[in-house]
Amino acid sequence: MEIKVLGPGCAKCNKTEKLIQQVIGETGAAATVEKITDMMQIASYGVFATPSVIVDNQVKCSGKVPKKEEIKKWLGQ
Repeated sequence: MEIKVLGPGCAKCNKTEKLIQQVIGETGAAATVEKITDMMQIASYGVFATPSVIVDNQVKCSGKVPKKEEIKKWLGQ
């Protein structure tokens, strides 16, 4: 599973990345996390609000920090 956190590096973006890493650690899910801060690359995903989360090339969340329960669902937990 490939997870991408899109955002310029703001507090919410950093919190989102840390939360995803935490849930992966707790669940043992097989996933990699990549942080994308380049605005042109972020725009290429068709999202205009950050933080955004892409899981296996699907937008799962945009413009807010996801809850742990949401992340677990994305990871199939």
